[in-house]
Order: sequence, then structure tokens, then C-alpha cells
Amino acid sequence: MLLGEKELKIVEILKQNSRLSIRDIARKTGIRPSTVHQKIQKLTDEKVIEKFTVKLNNKAVGENFIVFMLVKTKPNVILDNKVIQNEHVKEVFGLTGEYDLLIKLKFNDIEEFNDFVIKFRKEQQIETTLTMVVTANVKEELN
Repeated sequence: MLLGEKELKIVEILKQNSRLSIRDIARKTGIRPSTVHQKIQKLTDEKVIEKFTVKLNNKAVGENFIVFMLVKTKPNVILDNKVIQNEHVKEVFGLTGEYDLLIKLKFNDIEEFNDFVIKFRKEQQIETTLTMVVTANVKEELN
């Protein structure tokens, strides 16, 4: 689906605050409420909008220890769903180059992270990992 000017305006407003009412979005965009409703429904139906969600405060929800892990797997290995569905795994990207995957993880503390890494390396066919611990969260977005 190619996004027009109206859809782009609506999406920009939703990216800032997806809790706004149709009426508030209409007011901010200058688009009639019925049109806003139809456009949002179409964007959702066509999977342009995959889901509406919240951005949480990492510290408040016990996920202030953030780690990025580069992973090199053994040939023809695909991570099982147990890893991908793990509560600590927030994002997984396939990569080109020396490593196969980039995984974003969030934990309460270093002990929780250490427990995860020990299990992860035992259960998966991993050749190498390179772990980077976040020292400052400068910018983090959901979109």
C-alpha cells in the first residue's frame, strides 16, 4: 500500500501517541474524523499498522540492563522459538557479514543476563557471540 499525504499525517500522529482519539487526530491533521477512522482501519487491515503498543520506562519495569549480542551460528542453524519467544529477547535481526544475528536483550541486572547467556550458549548451536552492554540509552523508539 502506497501511503498518501493523509495517511502519512495520521501515521506521524499515531507514532507520537497512539492513544489519541479519532477526534483528536482529526483536529491535529485537519482531516474529518470519519476519514481518519477509515484510514486507520485500512492501514490496520493492510498491515501497515501491525499493532498499537506502549513505550515503557525500562527502569520502572526492571529492564534497565540492555545488551546487544552479535551471534555467529554453526552452518544451517536457525534459532528455535524458545529463544525468539524469550521475555528478554526484544528484537532479532538477520545480518550479512561476520555474524548471522543481532539480538537486542533487556534484563533487570547482570545476574539475570549471565543466567540467560549460560543457557543460551548451552541450548543453541552457537559458534561465537560478541556482547555489547548499553551504558546510556540516548534514544529508543518503537517505530
